[in-house]
Amino acid sequence: MNPHSEPSKPSTNDNSSAYSADSAGTAEPSGSPGSSDASGPAGPAKPADSSAHPADAAQSPETEAQVTLRSPAELADALPYLMGFYPDDSIVLVALHGERGRFGGRVRLGIPTDTTQWPDVSDQLADCLVSAGQDRATRPVGILVFLCQEPAAGESGKDVKDRLRPLAQRLRTACGALDVPVIEALCISNGRYWSYCCPDFRCCPADGTQLVMPGTSVMAAAAAYAGMQVRGSLKAMEARLTPRTGTRAADQEKALDAAAGALVPRMLRQDGAAVVRRDTLDLAGAMIRRFRQDTPSGSNRARDACDDALITDGEAADLILGLQDRVTRDRAAEWMDGPEAAPALRLWRALARRCAGGYAEHAAAPLTLAGWVCWSTEDGPSARVALGRALSVDPDYLFAQLLHRAINDGLDPEPLRRCLRDQRGEASTADGALAAAAEEASQPGTRSGPARPGAADRPRKPRGATGPGARTTDGRGRRRAGRDGDRSRR
Repeated sequence: MNPHSEPSKPSTNDNSSAYSADSAGTAEPSGSPGSSDASGPAGPAKPADSSAHPADAAQSPETEAQVTLRSPAELADALPYLMGFYPDDSIVLVALHGERGRFGGRVRLGIPTDTTQWPDVSDQLADCLVSAGQDRATRPVGILVFLCQEPAAGESGKDVKDRLRPLAQRLRTACGALDVPVIEALCISNGRYWSYCCPDFRCCPADGTQLVMPGTSVMAAAAAYAGMQVRGSLKAMEARLTPRTGTRAADQEKALDAAAGALVPRMLRQDGAAVVRRDTLDLAGAMIRRFRQDTPSGSNRARDACDDALITDGEAADLILGLQDRVTRDRAAEWMDGPEAAPALRLWRALARRCAGGYAEHAAAPLTLAGWVCWSTEDGPSARVALGRALSVDPDYLFAQLLHRAINDGLDPEPLRRCLRDQRGEASTADGALAAAAEEASQPGTRSGPARPGAADRPRKPRGATGPGARTTDGRGRRRAGRDGDRSRR
């Protein structure tokens, strides 16, 4: 399970019984379950990244803008601003801290289609959120639960609410077992919301309550004032990273087969690995310059289609296979800021869409690079989506694991950027640079709470060779796992 998660952060206490939130993304629980009075951030939460700004916790009450959310509808409307996107088909848990229940950490996971998994998923999500707060000495005082799912064919929003009621109850039980009550549990479907906590049909009718019109809520006004944006739905964000299908996928897979076949003899030559690395980086640099000179406009779908047209199947194949080499990938990570960041991100997304058929696992490298560029450019929500997809195609991909943990631990990407800049030309890796950055960021005075033990703190096992041609493949150039299941991925 790989939920999008962010740890809780310390909050200030006051005597209000309403929900409230500050510009750092916090909230405060209402006095009783099912309450329709809430207060939320006036300078809204930075989407899905509350822990990434520990300095906010030190702000005085006078410097923290606040806004009041006065109904469950406004709580539901605030959810995309907390996450940075509309969480389709998702379970979202939000921690509340202090007497006023300031918004803290959040966890998100897709709703399992297998209902037998609901008890285990509920227990794990509740434990993840509560333990994150305990690690930082800020145990939640309450939790908000959101179940977001659109109706299937022949269903209504009310049908979705009724179908997901056992999941909501199981989540409430799991949180209660950890002595943290669920203050409100909402089902959001088809433009309406239902409360699982409020039994009063006068305020929570059986047919649900219409959500406020987009852009008209106090949260939307606060977000516009703060310059925040919601990046569309989660499905739309994931679609930009999903491999192509149909005839185009078959053509790309043929190009990957041909490139894999040509790669082996090149790697067997003297200094073959160094030559392949140099050629891959030269090609990537040329593609970034090409993308930079041709900036498309229109919808995300139209812009992605234009980007796909800028790179041939053969060029994409050479880059995808070349980036499987760890050293090459780490050198490519240097395109992370300045004028190179945007075209580099477009290129990594385009390459992720080209990892078709049997080459799906090869997408871990471009997806991780996309997540790194997003994080480096302060787009935490997009970074989490890209890294989540990278870990879904290859759960053992170390660079994605480390980046995902770093974001969730609220680390600043600047130490890693500095390490990559300082170590250009050296035989160092982004994995090692990230571990060094995490150690630097965890020094006293750089974080608001103790660092959580991460993958960088655990001893590493031998991983095997790092060259692009070092993996065992079948007749079509596809990777096979060894007998021990280690795919030699980092």
